[in-house]
Amino acid sequence: MTLEAIVRLTAFFGVFAACAVWEATRPQRRWYHPRIKHWATNLGLMLINTLVTRFTVGAVAVAAALWAQNSGFGLLQWLAPQSVFGQALAVLFALLALDLAIWFQHWLTHRWTPLWRLHRVHHTDLELDVTTALRFHPVEILLSLLFKAILVIALGIDVWVVIVFEALLSASALFNHANIRLPKAVDRVLRWVIVTPDMHRIHHSVEPNETNSNYGFFLSWWDRLFETYLASTKDDHLTMPLGLKEYRQSDQLTLPKLLVQPWRGVE
Repeated sequence: MTLEAIVRLTAFFGVFAACAVWEATRPQRRWYHPRIKHWATNLGLMLINTLVTRFTVGAVAVAAALWAQNSGFGLLQWLAPQSVFGQALAVLFALLALDLAIWFQHWLTHRWTPLWRLHRVHHTDLELDVTTALRFHPVEILLSLLFKAILVIALGIDVWVVIVFEALLSASALFNHANIRLPKAVDRVLRWVIVTPDMHRIHHSVEPNETNSNYGFFLSWWDRLFETYLASTKDDHLTMPLGLKEYRQSDQLTLPKLLVQPWRGVE
């Protein structure tokens, strides 16, 4: 196993386990739907996505970073800062650029119909917990990996910056999808910097104006900057319905149905 895989898997399983225990001991919302079926569906999608990426593009973002680094290609490779301060600025710029790119990609999936048909698989979850962070259609996962690879090559981002960002993105997605309770004062302070579970849950509301808000996965700044930030919901935050209005029946949300959903209308 490569060092890159060890870093990513350690971050993933560590945060996943911590959030799962936190959900079990201090949940924010009560549970309304069968939990075993919910976990089976979301973990099933994760398994399919893992197999698909393993036998197709795999760690393409890391491979792209290695190629750019070895070829001297990309903006940061051309600038090649020599001082410690310059290198630190390059790392900071790369991390911010990657996070902004993920924000833009997420925003675009809500604006462009072909991408939305893929992304809505994620939004059909009627509950929100740590496994929802794994609920993505395989085609969306592949497109996301290719998008990141193109950006990494264009900017010439160092391979270790990509590895750190991938681990950070995975951990933050697990955290902000988790059904965990934070003290209101802590949440209020944290969301000035990072996306909290309460902030991201608004994005999973059935109300369209709430769904089309709070696109961030890690930093919350982009939503404030581009005026897509929403602080509260129309309905009670703890009981508001989640998911999509057109997908409320359990027989619409089985694993086979989710895999073909982007190419079918509402049944």
